[in-house]
Amino acid sequence: MTSRIPRDSRLRLVRPRPLAAAPRAMTPRPSRRPAPRPPEGTPAPAELARTARAQLAGAVRVARWADAALNPGRGRIGAAPDDKGTLSDATALRAAGELGLTPAQVRADWDTARLAGLIEVHGDSARPGWRLRAWDRDDSAVLRGWVALFDAWSIAHPGPDGREPAAVAEVVSAMPQVLSFLQLSAGPVPVEQLLDLLEQRVTELRTERCEVPYGPRAEPASADEAAAAAGTGGGADAEPGADEAPLPVLLDWALGALAAVGALTCADGHAELTPLGSWAVWVKLEQICVAAQSPAGNIEQSAEDMLRGCARLRPNAARAEYRAWLAARPVGSAVTELIEAARGEDALLRGLAFEALRVVGAPAEPDVRAVVTETPLRPYALLWLAEHDGHDPEDAHEVLTREEATWLWVDTAAAVADHGEAPLLVRHLEAAVQPTVPALLEEVRAVGHPRTVQVLVALAAAHPDPALAKAVRRAAFQVHTGGS
Repeated sequence: MTSRIPRDSRLRLVRPRPLAAAPRAMTPRPSRRPAPRPPEGTPAPAELARTARAQLAGAVRVARWADAALNPGRGRIGAAPDDKGTLSDATALRAAGELGLTPAQVRADWDTARLAGLIEVHGDSARPGWRLRAWDRDDSAVLRGWVALFDAWSIAHPGPDGREPAAVAEVVSAMPQVLSFLQLSAGPVPVEQLLDLLEQRVTELRTERCEVPYGPRAEPASADEAAAAAGTGGGADAEPGADEAPLPVLLDWALGALAAVGALTCADGHAELTPLGSWAVWVKLEQICVAAQSPAGNIEQSAEDMLRGCARLRPNAARAEYRAWLAARPVGSAVTELIEAARGEDALLRGLAFEALRVVGAPAEPDVRAVVTETPLRPYALLWLAEHDGHDPEDAHEVLTREEATWLWVDTAAAVADHGEAPLLVRHLEAAVQPTVPALLEEVRAVGHPRTVQVLVALAAAHPDPALAKAVRRAAFQVHTGGS
C-alpha cells in the first residue's frame, strides 16, 4: 500500500525556519534610529528616576501597604463604593495607625498613587498597578509614573476655592506655554514675566474661542456723562466683572501645585524648573514634534484605519506613523484601540497592531498580558511579552508551543493571502516549524484556525509544484468536509 500523498523530496521545505520569522519576512524589522537627546545638562535617566522615586516615596509606601494588608490573596484593594477608588474611612484610619501618618496624609498619598498609576481603580475596588510591581527595577516605569502625576498636577492640587471654573480652566490650558518658556530659559524667571506671558496666552485662548459679548450694547457715553460718572465715584467701588480672571492668584496656585509635584521651585519672586521638570517638559515638546511630523497623515484616524494606512508603508515609515499616532492620544485609550483592532477578522491588522504595541512598550504590558487567554491573540501576545522581557526577537518564537506556532503560521498566511502576492505566500512555507509539507498539513488541520481552508486553497493555487498543490488542495477539501 502506498500513500496518496507524494513523498517526493520536492515536498520537503526548502529551509526550516521558526514561524516567528514569518511576519518579519513580510515586514523586516527596521533598524533603530537614534533617540533624540535631551538638552545638555539633563541628568541621566537613572538619576532622574532616583529623584522621582524620592518624590513619590509616600505614594509608594501607601500603595505597598494596601497591596500587602488588604486582600493580598486576590490582589484587590477595598475602596469606598463611589466609583472613584477613594479609601473608606475605616481603611484610612487603619493605614494611618500602621504607617504612623494622619488619615489626611494617607488619603493624599493614596490619591497621588492613583494619579501615578501605582494603583488602578476598577469601580469600587482597586488593585496594584504594573508600575508598583516594576518600581524597584524599572527606571522607565518610575519616570512614566512621575510624568503621569506631572500631567495631572491640576487634579492633584485643585484650584483655589471661590474662583470661576472657567478661569481656572483657562490657566490650566495656558500653563504648557509657560512651562515651555521656563524650559527654554534654563534658569530662574521672574514671576512677573510669567504673569505677562500667562495674560497673553489667556487672551489668545479667548480670541480663538471668538468670545464677544452677547445682547444689546449700550450707547457710548458722552464726555460730560463720563466726567459726571467719574465725579460721583460711581466706578470707584465697582467690583471686577464676573468674567475677569484673577490671574495673579491663579498663577500662584499653578506654580505652587507644580512645585508640589516636584516640577519646579519658587523662591524670591522667581520660578525655575527642576531637572525632573525640565526633562518632562522636553519630553512633551518632543511628543508634539513627533505628532506634527506624521508621514501619512493618519493621526486623527481610528486605530484600524491607521493600521490599514500603515500596511502600505515601509517598516521605518510605519513605525514613525505609529509614534505620531500614539503621541496624539492618551496611552491607555490608544492601547485599548489597538487591542480591539487586533481582535478583528483581518490578520494583517492583527500583526500590525502588535507592531504598534511594540512602539508603546511597557505601558501596554497589562493589556497584552490580559489577552494571552484569547486564542487568536495568544501567539502575538506571547511573542510581545517575550521580547518585552528581554528575549532576542529572533529567539522569541521559542516561547510558543508547536500548536501556537502553527496557529500563527496560518494567521500570517491569511494576511499574505488577503494582502500579499502569490510568490510571498509560497515563500511563507519556509517559515513553518514543520520539516515537511505533510507534517505541516496535518498540524494545520489540527489547530482549527477559521481561515485554514482559504489559506490552503490560496497556497495550492499559488504553488508552482503540481504534486504539492494537489496535496494542499486535498487537505483543504478534507478540512472543509471534516473528512480524514
